[in-house]
Amino acid sequence: MNRRQFLRTTTAFSALGAVEFAPWQSMGAFAKELDDFVRGPAIKDHPLRQISKHVWMIYSPDGFPTPENQGMMCNITFVDTAKGLVVVDSGASVQIGEMAIRQIRKQFKKPVIAIINSHFHGDHWLGNDAFATAYKGIPIYAHPGTIAEIQGMQGNLWRTLMEQWTNQATLGTRVVPPNTAVDHGKELKFGDVTLRMHHYGKVHTPYDICVEVVEDKLTCIGDIAMDRRIANMDDGSYVGSLKAYDALEMNAASKIWLPGHGQPSAAVLQWNRELFEGIYRPCEQAVKDGLPMEAAKAMVLKDERVASRAKDTKGFDANIGKYVSLAYLEAEAAGF
Repeated sequence: MNRRQFLRTTTAFSALGAVEFAPWQSMGAFAKELDDFVRGPAIKDHPLRQISKHVWMIYSPDGFPTPENQGMMCNITFVDTAKGLVVVDSGASVQIGEMAIRQIRKQFKKPVIAIINSHFHGDHWLGNDAFATAYKGIPIYAHPGTIAEIQGMQGNLWRTLMEQWTNQATLGTRVVPPNTAVDHGKELKFGDVTLRMHHYGKVHTPYDICVEVVEDKLTCIGDIAMDRRIANMDDGSYVGSLKAYDALEMNAASKIWLPGHGQPSAAVLQWNRELFEGIYRPCEQAVKDGLPMEAAKAMVLKDERVASRAKDTKGFDANIGKYVSLAYLEAEAAGF
């Protein structure tokens, strides 16, 4: 018996005594209370805004999940096509996905016809649950590696982590993995809009897909670069990221880079390139000079590319030590 089943069963049995003495009219209220107990509360509405001719987004102002934001930490993007709406990254819970559906139904009189998940971190795909329920049989696209990770350990891991980080606010979210594989160069055509997939190896994860909205000269870049936030690099590569930025600028022909976290702009890739250079290159030099990791951290903090961004970067103080450590280990491995 899993936790949700246990909660339903024990709560139901503990309440039966009370129901015996309550009027039958209370059964409907009891059923609602029971559902609320095993399912996190609804999330407040976040506004939908237009970014380009075909692209709309629900912006997330927070960079990390908390009980207060109920896991609302990732931008949700919609591409308006003649065939219907395409979602790029569906949010961190069924509640967030349901909020997104409420918002698009206010603006559009058309269905959601596809979802694209940029990678396997749960804040980008746990909202699949809501869309799969509302739009039966919907294709959910992702890199084959992302599909395998979510079907494997990462699916339940991320569901559990999000529940812990939000004090159970996302409870009730089902793992709904992507069901259709796409890879680099694949084009999805939806009437008047072409979506081109970009995959450049290990960046934020080994399987990141960036989605170019060809007609709008805009690319949804997931978490390979962020706006005033350091991307989690536990599953990624600094060198791979720097190579991917060059490849995207060469091949995507975009004027707007729309990240999973932060505001879209023309400067997102450059901002991240300089920050990552400022973290990785001093670590690379420290390894070459035989200096320890602590010396590398001191070098990174003095680097102008890092120091100039410290105050404006969410989570900088709490995370810079870990990110220097990861860069140092990557530089060490590259030296062998």
